[in-house]
Amino acid sequence: MASNGACPMEVPQPPPWTGKLITILSIDGGGIRGLIPATIIAYLEAKLQELDGPDARIADYFDVIAGTSTGALLTAMLSAPDENNRPLFAGKDLTTFYLENGPKIFPQRKIGFLTPVANLLGNMRGPKYDGVFLHDKIKSLTRDVTISNTVTNVIVPAFDVKTLQPVIFSTYEAKADPLKDAHLSDICISTSAAPTYFPAHFFTTHSPKGQTREYHLVDGGVAANNPTMAAISMLTKEVLRKNQDFRRGSRPTEYSNYLIISIGTGQPKQAKQYTAPECAKWGMLQWLYNSGFTPIIDIFSHASSDMVDIHAAVLFEALQCEKNYLRIQDDSLMGDTSSVDIATKENMEALIQVGKNLLQKPVSRVNIDTGMFEPVPCGCKTNVITNEKALADFAEKLSAERKHRISKHNNS
Repeated sequence: MASNGACPMEVPQPPPWTGKLITILSIDGGGIRGLIPATIIAYLEAKLQELDGPDARIADYFDVIAGTSTGALLTAMLSAPDENNRPLFAGKDLTTFYLENGPKIFPQRKIGFLTPVANLLGNMRGPKYDGVFLHDKIKSLTRDVTISNTVTNVIVPAFDVKTLQPVIFSTYEAKADPLKDAHLSDICISTSAAPTYFPAHFFTTHSPKGQTREYHLVDGGVAANNPTMAAISMLTKEVLRKNQDFRRGSRPTEYSNYLIISIGTGQPKQAKQYTAPECAKWGMLQWLYNSGFTPIIDIFSHASSDMVDIHAAVLFEALQCEKNYLRIQDDSLMGDTSSVDIATKENMEALIQVGKNLLQKPVSRVNIDTGMFEPVPCGCKTNVITNEKALADFAEKLSAERKHRISKHNNS
């Protein structure tokens, strides 16, 4: 049931200038491990619904949802409009999507004594998966929606292999430049095109004046597997270009006004998967493929995610507003759960359980010296709070911010 004062969900989230905070949800890349953030997001939306009614959706509370790779797929499901211009998916339906489609996105090969050799030879000939099902599913979900038409602003990183530079798709920029207003399906396919797993994606955008722009894209995880800082940078850029969403005295360049939830897809740090003596013997092939994993890609994506977390955590601590930044990440994945593409029923259910267990774990930060996640002291009775409690607290802040904005917008 909605509490007294619940705000109607048919009213779009007013722009940041009507409020006190700028709200960001960021979701890492990680293939089938997207089930972990999907589980966390479902819990957050349930807490918002307790406050504001069953029609509440994640997109009603965030100025920006940023996602890379599988995180971009979640972003699209949370922000693509249905026929009533409401979010296409509720949070509780995200895990169902993965359970139903994961085995078709990542079809599992039959196990046999030649499987490792076959995998290695297959990966040398081309991508592990052709991506046909994934592409068709994304296109059927998002239809002809472009990034300028999402129900809230989204930010999605990709990487252009022709120009060798990151490309960051943004609802803000798409509204100003038609050549950046790509179809949501093309963006999701591009940012999910992990090297060795899926083929690179090519598409062209067009402007009303007859101009065109080509994109030659692969996985956004190459540039920003954790898109949190990309989202902050793009918002700051909008302030500098005097976007009207930030007019009339709002101060979005002051990071103390940001409220950020950043959700990871898990890491196998505690498994201590590789050692220097072992890696010292590797050649090109072993770095690309080792016992079912892709070490070089895993290392790049995990390093990218952690560096962003370190930068954001230090920034918010320096500004004495660390309570406005919540990073939820698990570093204890083992075996199949640490893979990005083992989409068996057993492993997918295990990943959902990882997400549920993560809710019960204390809020943690990555230790710069050890690389491990350590509980953050909170000064409360137990000296730590769980991710579940932190999300519930954030839900109250998000609900209060939305109510404040609607009230100010109605009286302006």
